[in-house]
Amino acid sequence: MKKAYFQLHIAVFLAGFTGVLGKLITLNEGLLVWFRLLITVVSLGLILWVKKRLQKIDLTDALRILGVGAIVAFHWVTFYGSIKYANISVALVCFSATGFFTAFFEPLILKRKLAWTEVLLGLLGIAGIYIIFDFHPQFKTGILFGIISSMGSAIFPIFNKRLLLRFSPEILTLYELGGGLVTLTLMVPLYLLVFPAGNYLPTGYDWFWLLILAWFCTVLSFDLQLNALKKITAFTANLTYNLEPVYGIILAFLFFQENEHLKTAFYYGAALILLAIVLQMARMYHLYRKEKTTG
Repeated sequence: MKKAYFQLHIAVFLAGFTGVLGKLITLNEGLLVWFRLLITVVSLGLILWVKKRLQKIDLTDALRILGVGAIVAFHWVTFYGSIKYANISVALVCFSATGFFTAFFEPLILKRKLAWTEVLLGLLGIAGIYIIFDFHPQFKTGILFGIISSMGSAIFPIFNKRLLLRFSPEILTLYELGGGLVTLTLMVPLYLLVFPAGNYLPTGYDWFWLLILAWFCTVLSFDLQLNALKKITAFTANLTYNLEPVYGIILAFLFFQENEHLKTAFYYGAALILLAIVLQMARMYHLYRKEKTTG
């Protein structure tokens, strides 16, 4: 059990480290994600082929999965766009708005009642983002990218819930990221017209960071998470992943001294968001304990 918890925390830490890598890689956010997807899809495909776990699926299911992959790509591009146009700390704080959008999108997509407690907690997070937005106008574009990214982050797990009932996580991940790669291949030329890039090919250091991003923060993180889930519950994993923005912001402070460029209002806003996360974790834990008792 201890090994499973260790694996899960390493996976969460690697997820938090993606923000640092997004800052280090000099590519435009659209190209950054395209190369990340390319390396990841090829690497994961080779791993599954060697392990003889590759699986063919019918066209209808493939199109559904590829569609979810397009949402993943959309989320990643806007997340790294938030980093490029603001900074890592602001991007990760905006990422916390995921709970607010999930509170609306999940009932809408899955056709269940709206949970007003989740909406109120989400609004608390949005209030934190507004405080940061109001006192850091220079980050306006980055904050807008971050909010759009959190919308994508809220939507794709909802669709994944249904797909995971029918497909293994590794096959689902391969096809979804493949769908994201196809989508970006078609869309990046248009994206670059709106958001031009300084350079179109990775530098030597970019290649190094891209390989770290793809192999460690995507493939390895995914593998560690799956292994951990064999021993611990999905509930515990979801709670632990709330630490991702915390790890990411700490790393941003350590690597780029971002704390020196943030006003006091950032910490007020971040405190509200952290409060919303803690309250949501406490609520989820209470509901989980209640279900176990009644079940």
